[in-house]
Amino acid sequence: MFRSPIKHCRNCGSAVTYRVPDDGDTRERAVCPACDTIHYENPLNVVGTVPYWGDKVLLCKRNIEPRWGKWTLPAGFMELGETTEQGAARETDEEAGAKIEMEGLLTVMSVPRVGQVHLYYRARLQSDVFDPGHETIEARLFSQEEIPWEEIAFRTVRETLELYFADRAAGRFSVHNVVIV
Repeated sequence: MFRSPIKHCRNCGSAVTYRVPDDGDTRERAVCPACDTIHYENPLNVVGTVPYWGDKVLLCKRNIEPRWGKWTLPAGFMELGETTEQGAARETDEEAGAKIEMEGLLTVMSVPRVGQVHLYYRARLQSDVFDPGHETIEARLFSQEEIPWEEIAFRTVRETLELYFADRAAGRFSVHNVVIV
């Protein structure tokens, strides 16, 4: 089971202990022995897009760690106060400077070992002109055959791209629910 390292209570600063709370809960939680605050740990949502222009998709070369210099889809952590679609559109703008029209959800990928859920949407590019942000070295369009598959940054990105191209070849898009172990 994934556990993030909560060490101190966010309320009072005391060291927490991991135990099943006395409130009828059935899961081990970070509990403060001083003020009895229960700290719930929930997965982070990563949201992004598969931006396409004709038969090509837009990839971004990472200018940040992890996986500096590797290729990825525009994506990042969802912010409070935004929907998954809004977050995916924001990340696409921030990382690629790409203008898009959002389309349907393509993949929902649970990555329990790191406490994340990745959601990727199809997005039709409105232009083939990009203005990458500081997190991106280069933003470029690739056909399926041109994608540098050995230089893809993350497994979730690779699998999302594979599912996108398979759906496109089949002539219909589905929502794919995937567990990455």
